[in-house]
Amino acid sequence: MPSFMPPPCVLTANGVKNGPRRPGKPRKPGTLRRLGAIVVAALLMAGPASGGPEHELRRNIIAVIKSQIAAFQRNDGDMAFSYASPDVQSQFGTADAFLARFAAAYKPVYRPKSVIFLNLAFSRGRLVQRVLLQGPDGIAVIALFPMMQMNDGSWRVDGYVLVPATGKSVSTEPDVPVPPEPPEIAALAD
Repeated sequence: MPSFMPPPCVLTANGVKNGPRRPGKPRKPGTLRRLGAIVVAALLMAGPASGGPEHELRRNIIAVIKSQIAAFQRNDGDMAFSYASPDVQSQFGTADAFLARFAAAYKPVYRPKSVIFLNLAFSRGRLVQRVLLQGPDGIAVIALFPMMQMNDGSWRVDGYVLVPATGKSVSTEPDVPVPPEPPEIAALAD
């Protein structure tokens, strides 16, 4: 079976021109950046897939995180603790210690004003759900929720990392800037 290799393509202001770029002719600045922005915008407008195993996986993981946040909001330490992985549970020891730590150090997770689920990613061998949270002080943070699958197929939260988002308050406007993902996080297709 012969392999076909198309000629290299060069993106010009008027479209795509086949063939190599002429030597010595510099590429217009920002061309690749604009193309990348168009691709990202198209992917964002497409929205999540309507079915498939990836969609179900993401839905299950989001349900766990939503349930844990709801338990925090009700001050239900036992229920919130039940959504943590065995490793996290062993670090905290008791549901009361777990709840107290979140009340003190993880206020955006403990008492969020708003929650927006971003992408499910794969990082360092684990699935990580990225969530944009508005803390009780109005400051936006990205919460990274590494997940662990249990033997019965259920999911538990296996850690908590808060990353500053923009340093600005989260608004309800549709153009809220979301920072790019950290380099060690690779996005999975929805």
